[in-house]
Amino acid sequence: MTSRPFTLGLVQMRCVADRTENLDRAAHFIREAAQQGAQVICLPELFQSPYFCQREDTALFDRAEPLDDSPSLHAMQAVARATKTYVITPFFERRAAGLYHNSVALVDDHGELRGLYRKMHIPDDPAYYEKFYFTPGDLGFVAFDTPYGRIASLICWDQWFPEGARLAALRGATVLFYPTAIGWHPYEKETHGAAQRDAWRTVQRGHAIANGLYVAAVNRIGFEPSPIDDQGGLEFWGSSFVADPQGILIAEAPTDTETVLLAEVTPARLEDVRRNWPFLRDRRIDAYDGLTRRFLDT
Repeated sequence: MTSRPFTLGLVQMRCVADRTENLDRAAHFIREAAQQGAQVICLPELFQSPYFCQREDTALFDRAEPLDDSPSLHAMQAVARATKTYVITPFFERRAAGLYHNSVALVDDHGELRGLYRKMHIPDDPAYYEKFYFTPGDLGFVAFDTPYGRIASLICWDQWFPEGARLAALRGATVLFYPTAIGWHPYEKETHGAAQRDAWRTVQRGHAIANGLYVAAVNRIGFEPSPIDDQGGLEFWGSSFVADPQGILIAEAPTDTETVLLAEVTPARLEDVRRNWPFLRDRRIDAYDGLTRRFLDT
């Protein structure tokens, strides 16, 4: 593990209907982050468009892009090469006819693809109909080598599952990124909104603490109306943040403003925290076989 500090950049942005505009704005924010010293930059989940999973529509599969000829990846490869940064690029991946993934590609500072992750946990909730669109990932919980050490990226709904975070840590990740598209249903915000957002932050801070690593969550902002319900829609709550290995928030964005959020990562801090909180040492790996079962029925 390298001990040299480096700087993360999180791009919190709103997403509009025109893909080219989203790509251009993402590139603008990446350049801004790089100018401020960011070396590893992460974009929000499915940033190329509004969050289309609010409805089930087979025509929307046309938005998917093949890994070897993705306009989104081509655009981010160009800006990564120009800014000499690593860019974590979410995209809607077309793997084959009828087979699609919610994916993240790591683009290096030469514009080359260095790794791929496919979202493992796929939700199916009102206005989050992702099971209609996405096949669960089959690459496992991977970590990518960079000059700054190993990093990992899961995606949105993966945030709620401790197993994924643990396996990323066991693969040597220093930072765990969560590109995200999460927000409030308008009719729930007043009653449940504060608790929902707090739970979202708390569970990810818990991953940072339990695994002794940095966690970086990057969300979109803005209200995106429902295409099928005049009273529906999603208000994305922003609140992108970086937590250190003790779960301390070292950077946090507002709920409603486009933001380039910067945070310094000090890999040596992992060593210090893990020496005092040696959770990896004290794991009872001989006693966890039940975790591979759906439920432990009596």
